[in-house]
Parts: sequence; C-alpha cells; structure tokens
Amino acid sequence: MADFAVVGGGISGLAAARRLSELRPHDRVLLLEAADRTGGKLRRVEIAGVSVDVGAEAMLARRPEGLALAGSLGLAADVIQPSTGSALLRNRGTNKPLPARTLMGIPTDLDAVRAAGVLSAGTLDRLVAEQSEPHPVLSEDISVGDLVAQRLGHEVVDRLVDPLLGGVYAGRADQISLQAAVPALASRLAADGGSLIMAAAASVAAGAREPITNRQSEPAPPVFASYRGGLARLAELAGAGLQIRTNTAVRHITRSAGGFRLVLGSAAHPEELLVDGVIVATPAPKTALLLAELAPAAAAELATIETASVVIVTLAFRPADLAALPPGSGILVPEVEGSPVKAMTFSSQKWPISTAAGDDGGATGVATLRASFGRAGDERTLQFGDAELVAQARRELATITGVAAAPLDAHVQRWGGALPQYAVGHPALVARVFAAVATVPGLAVCGAAYNGVGIPACIASAQQAADRVSTSVARSAQ
Repeated sequence: MADFAVVGGGISGLAAARRLSELRPHDRVLLLEAADRTGGKLRRVEIAGVSVDVGAEAMLARRPEGLALAGSLGLAADVIQPSTGSALLRNRGTNKPLPARTLMGIPTDLDAVRAAGVLSAGTLDRLVAEQSEPHPVLSEDISVGDLVAQRLGHEVVDRLVDPLLGGVYAGRADQISLQAAVPALASRLAADGGSLIMAAAASVAAGAREPITNRQSEPAPPVFASYRGGLARLAELAGAGLQIRTNTAVRHITRSAGGFRLVLGSAAHPEELLVDGVIVATPAPKTALLLAELAPAAAAELATIETASVVIVTLAFRPADLAALPPGSGILVPEVEGSPVKAMTFSSQKWPISTAAGDDGGATGVATLRASFGRAGDERTLQFGDAELVAQARRELATITGVAAAPLDAHVQRWGGALPQYAVGHPALVARVFAAVATVPGLAVCGAAYNGVGIPACIASAQQAADRVSTSVARSAQ
C-alpha cells in the first residue's frame, strides 16, 4: 500500500487527487490545502440572497476535460451556456460591438472589423495590405503584441488584442508568448509563414482550441459553459469523498528513504508526513519554494514566472435598475481608455440561470454584474479598500453604461497573484521544468503555471501529473 500527497487544493489539486484516487483505489491519497477551503479561484458566495461566482465564472466548452470531469460528478444535466455570444468593446469613449470572428483579438474577417467601427481607415488599409505582403516563417517565439504590432499596427494591439489577452491573463499583449497563448497560430506561422490574418483565419476554420471571440456562425458549439448555481460547484463536487486537510500549509518537501518527507504546519509546531509520491499543485512562486531541494533546476525556472493580481467587484441590483444596460454579455475596456476597470460582465444577461441551483434568475428579483480590475505590473488596485473599489465600479458602470442606481448588495473578491504570466519563451521554460521534475521519481507538478490557465487545461495538467506519479511509484515498487 502506498501513500500519496497532493499539495494545493485548487481545481488542479482536486482533479489530481481524484485521478490518483481512481488509479490507486487501495492507497491513501491526502490533499493538503493551506487555506480554510478548497476550490482556489473557483468560489461562490451569497450576494443579495443569490449564489454568485466571484472567481472564474466560465470555462472553455471546446476542450473536453472540464465537461468530462463535470459529467463524472453528475453535473451534466446542469450545464448552461451563455444566452448571448455578443460582447461590446469600449472604444474612444463609446461602446462598439466586439468584431466577430477574431482570434484573441486578431482580425480574421475584415468586413466584420469594418462593421464594428473600432479601427481607423489607415489601420484597415494596413490589414488589407498585410494579406498580400511576403512574410517569412516565424523561427522563434515572440510576444503576441509585438507580432501584431509589426504586421497590423499598434492600434490593433491597443484596441483589440490587449483587451482580449487582458481578460484571459490579466497581462499585456507585448509581454505574452505567442507560442503559449495561441499555440495553433504559432505553429502555422512557424510551418508556413505568410499572412498573420490568413493564418489566424485558418486556425479559426480548423476549430483551434484558443478562445475565439464573437464567432457568429451556426451551428458552431458554444465556446463557454457554466453550471446552474455557479461554476464553483465543479470544485465543490470534485472534493467530495477525497481525504482533505484544510488550514494545513506545507513548508518543506525533501526526499526520504522510501519517498518524500513533508513538513506541515507552523515552525513552532511542525508535523511530519511521509509519502511515496507527491504532486505539487500550487502557484509557481510557492512551487519554486517547495522544490528548492528536490528539483533545484525546476525551482529556479519557476521562480522567474511572474503573476498578476485581480479584483472582482460583484454588484447586485433590482432587475429594473439594469434595464438600461446595453445588450450582450458584457464589455471589454482597453487600457488605452484610461479606466481602472478592464471588463464588465453582465452576468444576468450572459447566463440564463445565474443564481442558486434550480432557481430562475428572473424570479429572484435580483440581477448581477461584475467589474474586473487588475493588470500585470499594477498592484495598486489591491491596495484600495473595499468601499473605494465598489465606488470605482459604480462610477465606471455609470460612465460606460449609464446605470447609476444604487446596488442592493456588493462583494469584493481579491485574487492576489492569481494569474501566471506566460512570457516569451514560456513553453521552453515549461519543458525544462518538466524535464527537471522527471529526474525525481514519484514527483510531479501541475496547475495554471504550465500549459494553460483555463479550467480544462488545469484539469488536463492535473490528470497527466497523477498518471506520471502513479506509474513512477508502481515502477519503483517492482
């Protein structure tokens, strides 16, 4: 009989522990979480009497891992898809439609970009010209922003690409790796070179897994999904039946004669745990500390991964008070607009059921929306008090949509260091981390820091880590 520890209780740790428990039904699998709850950035709270996600509120439906895990937990019947696929873009003080059929903001349909009215005539001319210009193959990684600026101009970066990437990574386009953020596009450009617009269009046509914004063709499946009662139910159910210890920080991990020695708890009252295999599913900075002795080369690489902090302000209103909201699922706000808010999600318009499981959102007398703050390199947002953040959200809501009513309730959720930043060269860094970790039998890492920040990507990372650790420990026992 073997013992396993999973360190970190976000969706990655939960998925890893579940997979290990399935692979090793007669062994002990213990999940250790430093906080007082599991779920990580999947969290729901009650606001004005309804249950609302205050972390992640949607996941990609075109990757199978998230829906598959949810189905195994009995959530298949509760899946919901956005009521609308359209969104808005703040543009020079006005609200414009987000152009249809873009790939992370990169235009693929010039007629749709023209119709949206978000780019100048000069930039539109440049988009046309780019498709017939010669372009060599892309021989190395580059930031998304730098590539788009070189090919299509800075206006496309500022007005389209930056707000899309900001929504996914809370990062800046000129610092995010093309290979990490849009791998299918990077592969096409590396293989064939040619026009960026045409390569992006080919990726869309091929059904690339990256988020494809405002795709309006039918009957294409929805890009995103959630669940009645909130996406956080996925994490809540994933933890059911697992052996979990919350309020249990892991301070050190070292090798022992038969596996690993974990030191838990405070320095004043340490506790020792011996296990045969361990999966580290914590954010990159914490993982770097835990691997310092076990896999120093991996730790050094992980220590270079920067993170961005975000704040979600959720406001609850009487439905009539939001009658003036523009149609659509929400609005993206580019940094060049000068607003502290980077996006607003009109939750009660976006989701057909956005309250407690089984409740009809229209019957509750409550409508919700959320404002997102925080970009990479700017930690000032976290320093504001809750009252000031709510006030900022209300001011921006009034400016952007005209809604000035007082909310029934509000909630401020801070996510410090929540999103790893995939800098240029990130895929190569991840390969080096995995190679270094692989030299330690019985050890694996997983989570958002590696091959995707979305929920399905994290689940895939976790399941692969569980498979590796299970196989490694079984091989050692032979």
